[in-house]
Amino acid sequence: MSIHAPLTVTGGKLVLPDGRIEAGNIRCEGGFITAIGDVSPQAGDVVHEARGKLVTPGLVDLAVFSIDKPAFHFGGVTRAALMPDQDPPLDVPARVRFAAQSGKPDFWVHPLAAATKNLEGESLAEIALMRDAGARAVATGRSWIRDSGTMLRLLQYAGMLDMVVVTHAEDSGLVGKAVATAGEMATRLGLPSAPAEAEALAIARDIALAELAGAKIHFRKVTTAAGLDLVRRAKDRGAKVTAGVSPAYFMLSDLALANFRTFAHLSPPLRSEDDRKAVIAAIADGTIDMIGSGHDPRGPEDKRLPYTDSAPGMAGSETLLPLTMTLVRDGVISMNRAFELLSANPAKLLGVDAGRLAEGMEADIAVIDPDRPWIVDSDEMAAAAGNTPFDKQPMQGRVLALFKGGVAVKAKKPSA
Repeated sequence: MSIHAPLTVTGGKLVLPDGRIEAGNIRCEGGFITAIGDVSPQAGDVVHEARGKLVTPGLVDLAVFSIDKPAFHFGGVTRAALMPDQDPPLDVPARVRFAAQSGKPDFWVHPLAAATKNLEGESLAEIALMRDAGARAVATGRSWIRDSGTMLRLLQYAGMLDMVVVTHAEDSGLVGKAVATAGEMATRLGLPSAPAEAEALAIARDIALAELAGAKIHFRKVTTAAGLDLVRRAKDRGAKVTAGVSPAYFMLSDLALANFRTFAHLSPPLRSEDDRKAVIAAIADGTIDMIGSGHDPRGPEDKRLPYTDSAPGMAGSETLLPLTMTLVRDGVISMNRAFELLSANPAKLLGVDAGRLAEGMEADIAVIDPDRPWIVDSDEMAAAAGNTPFDKQPMQGRVLALFKGGVAVKAKKPSA
């Protein structure tokens, strides 16, 4: 039971899970939402006046590579699923248990167990023990498991444990040491490249194995038209398949690699303009189930190098919300759908009582101005490193207040 005073957020527009956005109040006690709608503060409540802004669930960021609390709080993220690619990897219960406790009390970390020992793609790790230690799903890490027998055993084992397998979708035999998608831009820059079909091949195999095992599989990032078509058809068959993406793949194409911009060096690499449009269409039609930041801050020692020597990844948590809001303003999705993608669906995959404004849910709440303008400045970001391809670009959408378990989180204040 929380020792903090109850919280009532008043005067906001509540983004509700049934598709409504309506004026009302929300009251939280003991860390949980206890009443929504026409409710009044009680004596002793902490009252936050939302002043007509949106009141939403806190964001649930699936599959991040670093727990970077200032950046998460800045972006409205109240809990995140941590990838096992740590040093050392999350492949034993003690490391998982430590990671699960690492963000409290003002942030929740949900570790993803390493699928294989040392993430080498060979011997299965102690998945059941890591589940008992706090792992919410199992992940292959940054890499694809090449051996189909190992992948099938993983899916069968995870299926028995009712755990989702979160996988990276690129055939490593085709990708090799490529840093770009094969096409005109990679050719112009002389960069080692791999065909976009590497993604579809990986997805096709893993869907086939998941259906054979009767297991649940989540593709962390699906970024090509061919890959999305495979996911779409699998869902139509009733397969237990979900898919995610990060904003870079619906905002940018491989044109962003011009001038060897290492901040645009991502994994998987940025795709063609046609693939970018396919991602937007897949978000609109429900093929993509969630949008995550893929938060992976990289310092100058990793980025200020020749493109082929630089590390892939970007700091994404601070721009996750405003970039998703562009889809709302463009009429691709509704505001309610945006928070299904950002909060409800990731929480459902992780099996946590969060991500929705409903009685009984954990009181993870954000107050948001979806139209507030600001400029991204990589030198001023709250992240551990400001490696973003959106540096100096205008954004709309900022978090004005954030509550974790009904308690205010002190985050960096929005600038004008």
